[in-house]
Amino acid sequence: MFGMFKSQSASLDLTPRNCLAVGLLYCMAADGEMDEEEIGHLVSVLGRNATRQQVDAALRYVRATPAEQFIAEAAQRLRPDQRLCIVLNMIDSAMSDGEAEPGEQELVMKVAAGWSLPEAELTPHFRTLVAKNDRAVLDR
Repeated sequence: MFGMFKSQSASLDLTPRNCLAVGLLYCMAADGEMDEEEIGHLVSVLGRNATRQQVDAALRYVRATPAEQFIAEAAQRLRPDQRLCIVLNMIDSAMSDGEAEPGEQELVMKVAAGWSLPEAELTPHFRTLVAKNDRAVLDR
């Protein structure tokens, strides 16, 4: 009986915006901790129209659903440009605290592979994100 309740509470319509929230949450949790910079990035990316209920629903989904299942289900629902947008936001989130941790890197590459985004296509975007997040240049 309680299993039915759990599945209902973790159900989520995988719209592109919900996929963005879920992807960012998986990325934030990949290293075992959620840094303030990552939370700030999540809030800024989702925008002021995002509600606490939407974020809570996405968090319940992440807690109840293996990343591999999300990757497969979202791949069927997202257009290539939406997939790229989400992966780039995941990379940006992973790097928001200065450096992408190994777990975050692994997750992003797993999502990219599952969504047919070759590394060669991501490399120029990655370089741009590295330059964007290298705030140390401002102090040199």
